[in-house]
Amino acid sequence: MYPLGDPPDYEPKAENSIAARAAREGRSPEEVAYDLLLERDGKGILYLPVTNYAGGNLDVVREMIAAPNTLIGLGDGGAHVGIMCDATATTYTLTHWTRDRGRGSLFTVSWIIKRLTADNAAAIGLNDRGLLRVGMKADINILDYDNMRLRPPEIAYDLPAGGKRLLQRTEGIDATIVSGAVVYRHGEATGALPGRLIRGARDA
Repeated sequence: MYPLGDPPDYEPKAENSIAARAAREGRSPEEVAYDLLLERDGKGILYLPVTNYAGGNLDVVREMIAAPNTLIGLGDGGAHVGIMCDATATTYTLTHWTRDRGRGSLFTVSWIIKRLTADNAAAIGLNDRGLLRVGMKADINILDYDNMRLRPPEIAYDLPAGGKRLLQRTEGIDATIVSGAVVYRHGEATGALPGRLIRGARDA
């Protein structure tokens, strides 16, 4: 278990674990954990990587990302909003795997963007999107790549009956465009709602 940090570190080193820090400081892991949870006015978050972290790094994840039949992206339609936030998975893929990873090799930006867009669209039959091309659906993110970063997750109690959900904000996305209309600008909704539910494959 690790302190998540700001910006969040999803590939922490063993020496940064709570157990290692407790051993260095001559304290119990529980005491260190409680102190970390009290940071940020009692809103500190601990990180417990489980799947794909047996080796203490994300090398196996890199291998999966590089596999030609892997689709990259994540979304569960909000089914687990109280315990996880996967809305930033694509931003993390772009920043960590092309720029920020310090514990292994990186991918090129163009390759990751292709994997996140055109490859996914083609694999599920959405042939009217995924490329910047005349006649294609104009769904576009305008990125300030050098300044993209994830903020630490935070909990909001804004669901019915005070239900909680985990949120995570991203910096560096200047605009999100759906069907040619700007729906977000610098992280703020514009009120435009041009998106539509789609069922099945789409022709180019």
